[in-house]
Amino acid sequence: MPDAARTLGERAQHEILATQVEACTRPVTSAAGLYAELVAARRAMVAAGENTGCRLVATGTPVLPSSHPLPVTPSDRHRRVAAHLNGAADQRGGEICGCHVHLGDLDRADALAISAHLRPWLPVLQALCVNSPFCEGRYHGAASERAGRYLAWPTCGPAPTVDPDGYERTVNRLLDRRAILDRKMLYWYARPSEHLPTLEVRVADTNADVRTPLLLAVLLRALAHTFLSAHRDGEPPPRMPTVVLREAHRQAALGGLAGVGTHPSTGRRQPMPRLVADLMDLATPALAGSGDLALARLLLHERLGDGTGADRQRAAFAHRRALTDVVDDLARRTADPGTVPGNPGTVPGTGSDAVTV
Repeated sequence: MPDAARTLGERAQHEILATQVEACTRPVTSAAGLYAELVAARRAMVAAGENTGCRLVATGTPVLPSSHPLPVTPSDRHRRVAAHLNGAADQRGGEICGCHVHLGDLDRADALAISAHLRPWLPVLQALCVNSPFCEGRYHGAASERAGRYLAWPTCGPAPTVDPDGYERTVNRLLDRRAILDRKMLYWYARPSEHLPTLEVRVADTNADVRTPLLLAVLLRALAHTFLSAHRDGEPPPRMPTVVLREAHRQAALGGLAGVGTHPSTGRRQPMPRLVADLMDLATPALAGSGDLALARLLLHERLGDGTGADRQRAAFAHRRALTDVVDDLARRTADPGTVPGNPGTVPGTGSDAVTV
């Protein structure tokens, strides 16, 4: 971490477990800028790891068995949170790693309005980003084992549909009941940030290739513009019961793009690629307006054709049925972000899997 911090400054951050690291991008306004940030952050973190004899691996859960108890980062807050989780941080597969996307600038009311419209579409975005089929030496059949492990954390799940006053009442009730220790412990799949003027979307696994978070961020920005316009035009968000939405997230984690989902408008079960196509149709006008349509189509075609991170992990394992091959492939992809066609090469910058766009 000190080596990475010399390059990234405060954008290199500790996580709750000392075996994890987090890097944060600076706010950007273009896909090319975000790509540069992601690439440089990976390079800084990879180099810092190599200097300490470690390999950086971007995955949702640890592929190989970990040594328990897992080491908690030695800070007062991390220790208090770990104790409050009552063992969840040290569960098998406790080293869960997610990709968080910040959308802004937004005031609280607009962030909550976008969240309400976005809420039933998040399982589709989750399915695009699954990358944790193996967990501590075992395969349990899910494309995202991280999603299931994360449910042991308090408040993890779909965000409620609330206005700013309802948000304050909900958070204060959770604090009063000590379900959470502070406002940063809201683990909803989308939440207004408490320290930035953004909506933070937290549904995706960390992926080894930076093209996946780039696609996720580009789609989310387009959807945010789309839904903010809908809100200002008085269009209500789709109504999907929380129990149905939780099942949609479970199906996304289980099958990824090979699974099924629930359409936000009709409530019908459909193959995930069909839902991806409908999401893309919804986002297309905003993507065209931002100049990201060609890039989004390219990255989405690539993802649908080549499969998800979970598919690549399973393919790496299938060759020799060796989990070490999975780790080697993840480490290689983490360290070599490559280039994105149509993007101005691999441009030096700094950043991570948490982006503000």
